[in-house]
Amino acid sequence: MIIWINGAFGAGKTQTAYELHRRLSGSFVYDPENAGYFIRSNLPRSIVKKDFQDFPMWRECNYSMLSAIATQFEGTCIVPMTIVNKQYFDEIVGRLRNDGVNICHFSLLATKEVLLKRLRSRWEGPQSWAAKQIDRCLDGLSDPCFAFHLDTSHLTIDEVVAQIAEMAGVELQPDSRGALKKKADRVFTQLKQLRI
Repeated sequence: MIIWINGAFGAGKTQTAYELHRRLSGSFVYDPENAGYFIRSNLPRSIVKKDFQDFPMWRECNYSMLSAIATQFEGTCIVPMTIVNKQYFDEIVGRLRNDGVNICHFSLLATKEVLLKRLRSRWEGPQSWAAKQIDRCLDGLSDPCFAFHLDTSHLTIDEVVAQIAEMAGVELQPDSRGALKKKADRVFTQLKQLRI
């Protein structure tokens, strides 16, 4: 099974994915962005696109990787990735579903104000690339093809994880971490996502 966690930047995809991973035995987190960074760093500057999702090879690479994982890995693959272009979504998720891969897709939503506040908490201001994508993401993700929609505006990460697990039909392991350990894990996850 693949659990794809979509959403606008700041909606909580990565934190949700890693919390789900910590509590879901035998799971693996796959990050499609890594293919984008590889493509960008291995092309002449003159042909690099602003958004690596616009490269057909990015979509093909992620389809191929996820297809291999789905057919060879017995656990649950968790994919935190914003994708709001219906054609691109179909080229990866639709194609995998056509192949018979079980994909539970969730779009994490929140109000623009909440998203901006969350981005500020990770040191990204209103003029950052992520903040400038909010309207495009919220508009695109409102399409029914991106269901299930979860409004995270007033939910904790733990509540989002619990809802996703219930809807995907997976059993979470008990969380025995204390508040300090949980906070440290989330800070570490946030720091791992910094791209310098």
